[in-house]
Amino acid sequence: MLTTEAKQAIIKEFAVHEGDTGSPEVQIAVLTADINKLNGHFKQHPKDKHSNRGLLKKIGRRRDLLKYLKNKDMEIITYVVNGEVTHTDSIGNESVIRRGEVQYMSAGTGIYHSEANNSSTEVLRALQIWILPDFRNHVPNYGEYRFEWSDRKNKFLHMVSSKSGAAPIKINQDINMYTIFLEKGLSEEFQVTKGRQVYYVQIEGEADVNGEKLCQSDALESINESLKIDAKTGSHIMIFEMAEREDLK
Repeated sequence: MLTTEAKQAIIKEFAVHEGDTGSPEVQIAVLTADINKLNGHFKQHPKDKHSNRGLLKKIGRRRDLLKYLKNKDMEIITYVVNGEVTHTDSIGNESVIRRGEVQYMSAGTGIYHSEANNSSTEVLRALQIWILPDFRNHVPNYGEYRFEWSDRKNKFLHMVSSKSGAAPIKINQDINMYTIFLEKGLSEEFQVTKGRQVYYVQIEGEADVNGEKLCQSDALESINESLKIDAKTGSHIMIFEMAEREDLK
């Protein structure tokens, strides 16, 4: 076991706020030090079964905390391209979303969740987007939106915005998400204003974007430059619009 002095030093180093003695970050650091110390013990006493049971418990506890921390303080958006996604989480939600539908979740102070393809015959293809929130420790939240496919046919569907934005899905960050299905031979423009940038994802089909040919799963980034999109085949597209990265200003 760690000495009191060693434990206090670890708590001081990994505390996330003044007076913190039990946050996941602190617990993981203490458990890691305990595990390392026990591993050293086993090099000298490989037959110590009692201590081995204690080691396995600590490893399991650390694994659970790491999983929890992974699902903390993130805005998570799932968009189904084909098939269906079954969602369950630790705050009691369970639902299924299908092609073109959206599921959104603020992990906030922490939530366990899973997304799975429960079909034995249908292939699932989906985008899951993880976005850092504007600040930490929001209250966990979950929702879904079942857009009509016609809502994005040859026009931009504004799906996601910040809390002060105009989209039906609102998250804790300054970002806008749009989708469009542009029929073969049609063109569309997406305006990018000064101080903003976009990430463009060609989900399905082929298109020329500002003269660049993009095929299924291709992507590009545009900073302070609007997009001219020409659909060479039926094109299913997603665009993320946000403030320009600080390192590019």
